[in-house]
Amino acid sequence: MNSDELCWTPARELARLIRVKDVSPVEVVDAALDRIARVNSKINAYCTVTADQARAAARRAEEAVIRGEPRGPLHGVPYSLKDLTPTAGIRTTMGSLIFEHNVAQEDAILVERLRGAGAILLGKTNTPEFGCKPFTDNRLFGATANPWSLERSAGGSSGGAAAAVATGLGPLAEGSDLAGSIRQPASWCGVVGFKPSQGRIARYPNQTAWNAMSSNGPIARTVADAALMFAIMTGPDPRDPLALPHTGEDWARIADHASIRGLRVAWTPDLGGAAAVDPGVASICRKAARVFPDLGCSLEDASPEVGNIRDPFSGGTRWTRSSSAASSSAGR
Repeated sequence: MNSDELCWTPARELARLIRVKDVSPVEVVDAALDRIARVNSKINAYCTVTADQARAAARRAEEAVIRGEPRGPLHGVPYSLKDLTPTAGIRTTMGSLIFEHNVAQEDAILVERLRGAGAILLGKTNTPEFGCKPFTDNRLFGATANPWSLERSAGGSSGGAAAAVATGLGPLAEGSDLAGSIRQPASWCGVVGFKPSQGRIARYPNQTAWNAMSSNGPIARTVADAALMFAIMTGPDPRDPLALPHTGEDWARIADHASIRGLRVAWTPDLGGAAAVDPGVASICRKAARVFPDLGCSLEDASPEVGNIRDPFSGGTRWTRSSSAASSSAGR
Protein backbone atom coordinates (compact mmCIF):
# COMPACT_ATOMS: atom_id res chain seq x y z
CA MET A 1 0.00 0.00 0.00
CA ASN A 2 1.53 3.31 -1.07
CA SER A 3 1.60 6.57 0.87
CA ASP A 4 -1.51 8.13 -0.70
CA GLU A 5 -3.51 4.93 -0.22
CA LEU A 6 -2.63 4.97 3.47
CA CYS A 7 -3.88 8.56 3.74
CA TRP A 8 -7.31 7.60 2.38
CA THR A 9 -7.68 4.36 4.34
CA PRO A 10 -10.34 4.53 7.10
CA ALA A 11 -9.14 4.62 10.69
CA ARG A 12 -10.61 1.22 11.59
CA GLU A 13 -8.90 -0.42 8.63
CA LEU A 14 -5.59 1.27 9.50
CA ALA A 15 -5.88 -0.09 13.04
CA ARG A 16 -6.52 -3.58 11.67
CA LEU A 17 -3.60 -3.41 9.23
CA ILE A 18 -1.29 -2.27 12.03
CA ARG A 19 -2.59 -4.99 14.34
CA VAL A 20 -1.80 -7.77 11.83
CA LYS A 21 1.55 -6.14 10.95
CA ASP A 22 0.66 -5.43 7.31
CA VAL A 23 1.65 -1.78 7.81
CA SER A 24 3.67 0.01 10.45
CA PRO A 25 2.53 2.97 12.56
CA VAL A 26 5.68 4.71 11.31
CA GLU A 27 4.56 4.25 7.70
CA VAL A 28 1.08 5.55 8.49
CA VAL A 29 2.25 8.63 10.37
CA ASP A 30 4.97 9.43 7.82
CA ALA A 31 2.39 9.22 5.03
CA ALA A 32 0.07 11.63 6.85
CA LEU A 33 2.86 14.10 7.67
CA ASP A 34 4.13 13.99 4.08
CA ARG A 35 0.66 14.76 2.78
CA ILE A 36 0.26 17.61 5.28
CA ALA A 37 3.55 19.06 4.02
CA ARG A 38 2.28 18.88 0.42
CA VAL A 39 -1.36 19.91 0.84
CA ASN A 40 -1.83 22.02 3.97
CA SER A 41 -0.42 25.22 2.46
CA LYS A 42 -3.31 25.17 -0.03
CA ILE A 43 -6.15 24.82 2.48
CA ASN A 44 -4.64 25.92 5.83
CA ALA A 45 -6.34 23.18 7.86
CA TYR A 46 -3.52 22.73 10.38
CA CYS A 47 -2.18 25.69 12.33
CA THR A 48 0.30 23.62 14.36
CA VAL A 49 1.90 20.37 13.18
CA THR A 50 3.55 18.22 15.87
CA ALA A 51 5.72 16.21 13.47
CA ASP A 52 8.55 15.34 15.85
CA GLN A 53 6.21 14.18 18.63
CA ALA A 54 4.09 12.21 16.14
CA ARG A 55 7.09 10.39 14.69
CA ALA A 56 8.40 9.56 18.16
CA ALA A 57 4.98 8.21 19.16
CA ALA A 58 4.83 6.17 15.94
CA ARG A 59 8.19 4.56 16.70
CA ARG A 60 7.01 3.63 20.18
CA ALA A 61 3.78 2.23 18.70
CA GLU A 62 5.77 0.16 16.20
CA GLU A 63 7.96 -1.25 18.97
CA ALA A 64 4.86 -2.21 20.95
CA VAL A 65 3.50 -4.13 17.94
CA ILE A 66 6.80 -5.95 17.49
CA ARG A 67 6.86 -6.92 21.18
CA GLY A 68 3.26 -8.12 21.04
CA GLU A 69 2.10 -5.78 23.81
CA PRO A 70 -1.62 -5.15 24.41
CA ARG A 71 -2.86 -2.40 22.14
CA GLY A 72 -5.81 -0.02 22.06
CA PRO A 73 -8.44 0.17 19.30
CA LEU A 74 -6.67 3.10 17.58
CA HIS A 75 -3.10 1.91 18.07
CA GLY A 76 -0.88 3.81 15.63
CA VAL A 77 -3.76 5.70 13.97
CA PRO A 78 -3.20 9.46 13.46
CA TYR A 79 -5.68 12.17 14.39
CA SER A 80 -5.91 15.94 14.95
CA LEU A 81 -7.30 18.23 17.64
CA LYS A 82 -9.08 21.54 17.24
CA ASP A 83 -6.97 24.46 18.47
CA LEU A 84 -9.46 25.12 21.27
CA THR A 85 -8.65 21.82 22.98
CA PRO A 86 -5.90 21.96 25.66
CA THR A 87 -2.80 19.86 25.05
CA ALA A 88 0.01 19.73 27.59
CA GLY A 89 3.26 21.11 26.17
CA ILE A 90 1.69 22.00 22.80
CA ARG A 91 0.57 25.47 21.79
CA THR A 92 -3.17 26.07 22.16
CA THR A 93 -4.02 29.50 20.74
CA MET A 94 -7.82 29.38 20.40
CA GLY A 95 -7.28 31.29 17.17
CA SER A 96 -6.46 34.44 19.09
CA LEU A 97 -3.49 36.80 19.03
CA ILE A 98 -4.00 37.12 22.78
CA PHE A 99 -2.99 33.46 23.20
CA GLU A 100 -0.48 33.25 20.35
CA HIS A 101 2.18 31.74 22.63
CA ASN A 102 -0.10 29.96 25.09
CA VAL A 103 1.00 26.44 26.02
CA ALA A 104 -1.49 24.42 28.04
CA GLN A 105 -0.31 22.81 31.27
CA GLU A 106 -2.48 19.70 31.00
CA ASP A 107 -4.35 17.63 28.46
CA ALA A 108 -8.09 17.63 28.02
CA ILE A 109 -9.79 14.42 29.16
CA LEU A 110 -10.57 13.43 25.58
CA VAL A 111 -6.88 13.80 24.69
CA GLU A 112 -5.98 11.42 27.51
CA ARG A 113 -8.52 8.92 26.22
CA LEU A 114 -7.41 9.06 22.59
CA ARG A 115 -3.79 8.63 23.60
CA GLY A 116 -4.81 5.74 25.87
CA ALA A 117 -6.47 4.10 22.84
CA GLY A 118 -3.17 4.35 20.95
CA ALA A 119 -4.03 7.26 18.62
CA ILE A 120 -1.18 9.54 17.54
CA LEU A 121 -1.61 13.31 17.45
CA LEU A 122 -0.55 15.03 14.23
CA GLY A 123 -1.28 18.59 15.36
CA LYS A 124 -3.90 21.27 15.96
CA THR A 125 -6.45 22.45 13.40
CA ASN A 126 -7.48 26.01 12.64
CA THR A 127 -10.49 27.70 14.27
CA PRO A 128 -11.91 31.23 14.33
CA GLU A 129 -11.02 33.26 17.41
CA PHE A 130 -12.44 31.40 20.44
CA GLY A 131 -14.55 29.34 18.03
CA CYS A 132 -17.06 32.17 17.73
CA LYS A 133 -17.81 32.27 13.97
CA PRO A 134 -19.43 29.99 11.39
CA PHE A 135 -16.36 30.51 9.18
CA THR A 136 -12.78 29.54 9.98
CA ASP A 137 -10.46 32.50 9.81
CA ASN A 138 -8.48 34.54 12.31
CA ARG A 139 -5.76 37.18 12.47
CA LEU A 140 -3.19 34.68 13.69
CA PHE A 141 -3.31 31.98 10.99
CA GLY A 142 -5.65 33.28 8.29
CA ALA A 143 -8.53 31.47 6.62
CA THR A 144 -9.15 27.77 6.00
CA ALA A 145 -10.31 27.02 2.45
CA ASN A 146 -12.95 24.54 1.40
CA PRO A 147 -11.15 21.50 -0.10
CA TRP A 148 -13.72 21.20 -2.87
CA SER A 149 -13.52 24.84 -3.94
CA LEU A 150 -10.56 26.79 -2.59
CA GLU A 151 -12.19 30.19 -2.98
CA ARG A 152 -15.00 29.12 -0.63
CA SER A 153 -15.12 28.58 3.12
CA ALA A 154 -14.72 25.28 4.95
CA GLY A 155 -17.29 26.49 7.49
CA GLY A 156 -16.72 26.83 11.19
CA SER A 157 -15.83 26.79 13.81
CA SER A 158 -14.31 23.31 13.31
CA GLY A 159 -13.43 24.18 9.71
CA GLY A 160 -9.79 23.18 10.02
CA ALA A 161 -10.78 19.78 11.42
CA ALA A 162 -13.31 19.05 8.67
CA ALA A 163 -10.98 20.27 5.91
CA ALA A 164 -8.13 18.12 7.25
CA VAL A 165 -10.23 14.95 7.18
CA ALA A 166 -11.69 15.77 3.75
CA THR A 167 -8.21 16.12 2.22
CA GLY A 168 -6.65 13.00 3.72
CA LEU A 169 -4.60 14.85 6.34
CA GLY A 170 -5.52 12.26 8.95
CA PRO A 171 -8.57 9.96 9.10
CA LEU A 172 -9.92 11.39 12.38
CA ALA A 173 -10.33 14.87 13.82
CA GLU A 174 -11.80 16.25 17.03
CA GLY A 175 -14.08 19.27 16.90
CA SER A 176 -16.45 21.14 19.16
CA ASP A 177 -19.99 22.30 18.58
CA LEU A 178 -22.23 24.84 20.29
CA ALA A 179 -24.50 25.97 17.45
CA GLY A 180 -23.36 23.88 14.50
CA SER A 181 -19.57 24.12 14.73
CA ILE A 182 -19.05 20.44 13.90
CA ARG A 183 -22.18 19.79 11.85
CA GLN A 184 -21.87 22.76 9.51
CA PRO A 185 -18.21 22.34 8.44
CA ALA A 186 -18.67 18.57 8.18
CA SER A 187 -21.53 19.24 5.78
CA TRP A 188 -19.63 21.85 3.79
CA CYS A 189 -16.56 19.61 3.46
CA GLY A 190 -18.44 16.37 2.76
CA VAL A 191 -17.40 14.39 5.84
CA VAL A 192 -19.15 12.86 8.86
CA GLY A 193 -19.56 14.82 12.08
CA PHE A 194 -22.14 15.24 14.82
CA LYS A 195 -22.68 17.05 18.10
CA PRO A 196 -22.95 14.58 21.01
CA SER A 197 -25.39 15.29 23.80
CA GLN A 198 -23.98 17.45 26.58
CA GLY A 199 -22.13 15.30 29.11
CA ARG A 200 -21.44 12.31 26.85
CA ILE A 201 -17.81 13.42 26.48
CA ALA A 202 -16.41 14.73 29.76
CA ARG A 203 -14.84 18.19 29.48
CA TYR A 204 -11.82 19.32 31.47
CA PRO A 205 -10.05 21.72 31.71
CA ASN A 206 -13.11 23.88 31.15
CA GLN A 207 -13.28 27.46 32.37
CA THR A 208 -17.07 27.42 31.99
CA ALA A 209 -17.77 24.12 33.75
CA TRP A 210 -21.52 24.67 33.87
CA ASN A 211 -21.88 25.63 30.20
CA ALA A 212 -24.60 23.25 29.01
CA MET A 213 -24.42 24.14 25.32
CA SER A 214 -21.03 23.24 23.81
CA SER A 215 -19.86 19.65 23.22
CA ASN A 216 -16.76 18.02 21.76
CA GLY A 217 -17.25 15.43 19.07
CA PRO A 218 -15.74 13.36 16.24
CA ILE A 219 -15.17 14.13 12.57
CA ALA A 220 -14.29 11.34 10.12
CA ARG A 221 -14.81 10.18 6.55
CA THR A 222 -17.03 7.22 7.52
CA VAL A 223 -19.83 6.70 10.01
CA ALA A 224 -18.01 3.69 11.47
CA ASP A 225 -14.86 5.74 12.13
CA ALA A 226 -16.86 8.53 13.75
CA ALA A 227 -18.63 5.98 15.95
CA LEU A 228 -15.34 4.42 17.05
CA MET A 229 -13.77 7.79 17.88
CA PHE A 230 -16.89 8.80 19.80
CA ALA A 231 -16.89 5.52 21.74
CA ILE A 232 -13.32 6.17 22.85
CA MET A 233 -13.94 9.78 23.89
CA THR A 234 -17.22 9.23 25.69
CA GLY A 235 -17.80 8.53 29.37
CA PRO A 236 -17.83 10.24 32.79
CA ASP A 237 -14.98 11.75 34.74
CA PRO A 238 -15.06 13.20 38.28
CA ARG A 239 -13.41 16.38 36.99
CA ASP A 240 -16.54 17.26 34.97
CA PRO A 241 -19.68 17.91 37.06
CA LEU A 242 -21.90 17.54 33.98
CA ALA A 243 -20.46 14.24 32.72
CA LEU A 244 -23.01 11.48 32.16
CA PRO A 245 -22.54 7.86 33.26
CA HIS A 246 -21.85 5.12 30.75
CA THR A 247 -25.08 3.72 29.31
CA GLY A 248 -23.67 0.48 27.93
CA GLU A 249 -23.90 1.07 24.19
CA ASP A 250 -21.11 -0.28 21.99
CA TRP A 251 -21.20 2.55 19.46
CA ALA A 252 -18.63 1.02 17.14
CA ARG A 253 -20.59 -2.23 16.96
CA ILE A 254 -23.89 -0.39 16.55
CA ALA A 255 -22.47 1.42 13.52
CA ASP A 256 -21.82 -1.97 11.90
CA HIS A 257 -24.97 -3.85 12.81
CA ALA A 258 -27.78 -1.46 13.73
CA SER A 259 -30.80 -1.15 11.47
CA ILE A 260 -33.01 1.91 11.12
CA ARG A 261 -35.82 -0.07 9.52
CA GLY A 262 -39.19 0.81 11.05
CA LEU A 263 -38.15 4.22 12.41
CA ARG A 264 -40.19 7.36 11.78
CA VAL A 265 -38.13 10.17 10.26
CA ALA A 266 -39.31 13.77 10.51
CA TRP A 267 -38.40 15.93 7.53
CA THR A 268 -38.74 19.71 7.86
CA PRO A 269 -38.54 21.26 4.40
CA ASP A 270 -39.13 24.82 5.59
CA LEU A 271 -38.00 26.43 8.83
CA GLY A 272 -40.55 29.18 8.42
CA GLY A 273 -39.55 32.37 10.18
CA ALA A 274 -36.69 30.72 12.05
CA ALA A 275 -34.17 30.88 9.21
CA ALA A 276 -34.09 31.13 5.44
CA VAL A 277 -33.00 28.02 3.53
CA ASP A 278 -31.22 28.47 0.23
CA PRO A 279 -33.20 26.74 -2.57
CA GLY A 280 -30.13 24.78 -3.67
CA VAL A 281 -29.55 23.50 -0.13
CA ALA A 282 -33.24 22.64 0.25
CA SER A 283 -33.18 20.64 -2.98
CA ILE A 284 -30.12 18.61 -1.94
CA CYS A 285 -31.60 17.90 1.49
CA ARG A 286 -34.92 16.87 -0.04
CA LYS A 287 -33.16 14.31 -2.25
CA ALA A 288 -31.25 12.99 0.76
CA ALA A 289 -34.45 12.66 2.80
CA ARG A 290 -35.99 10.48 0.11
CA VAL A 291 -33.34 7.82 0.80
CA PHE A 292 -34.91 6.99 4.18
CA PRO A 293 -37.95 5.13 2.77
CA ASP A 294 -35.52 2.95 0.78
CA LEU A 295 -33.90 2.04 4.11
CA GLY A 296 -37.21 0.94 5.59
CA CYS A 297 -38.21 4.13 7.40
CA SER A 298 -41.40 6.12 7.21
CA LEU A 299 -40.78 9.74 6.16
CA GLU A 300 -43.15 12.40 7.46
CA ASP A 301 -43.27 16.14 6.92
CA ALA A 302 -42.95 18.08 10.16
CA SER A 303 -43.35 21.78 10.88
CA PRO A 304 -42.23 22.38 14.47
CA GLU A 305 -42.60 25.83 15.94
CA VAL A 306 -39.00 26.73 16.71
CA GLY A 307 -39.43 30.48 17.03
CA ASN A 308 -36.48 32.77 16.56
CA ILE A 309 -33.45 30.49 16.83
CA ARG A 310 -31.20 33.48 17.48
CA ASP A 311 -32.90 34.39 20.76
CA PRO A 312 -30.91 32.05 23.02
CA PHE A 313 -27.67 33.55 21.73
CA SER A 314 -28.68 37.21 21.73
CA GLY A 315 -30.56 37.49 25.01
CA GLY A 316 -33.93 37.15 23.33
CA THR A 317 -35.42 35.44 26.37
CA ARG A 318 -36.53 38.26 28.63
CA TRP A 319 -37.27 37.97 32.34
CA THR A 320 -39.83 40.30 33.85
CA ARG A 321 -39.67 41.37 37.48
CA SER A 322 -42.80 39.35 38.27
CA SER A 323 -41.61 36.14 36.59
CA SER A 324 -38.22 36.43 38.28
CA ALA A 325 -39.84 36.95 41.67
CA ALA A 326 -42.15 33.99 41.11
CA SER A 327 -39.18 31.78 40.22
CA SER A 328 -37.33 32.87 43.34
CA SER A 329 -40.36 32.21 45.51
CA ALA A 330 -40.92 28.78 44.00
CA GLY A 331 -37.29 27.84 44.60
CA ARG A 332 -37.45 28.50 48.36
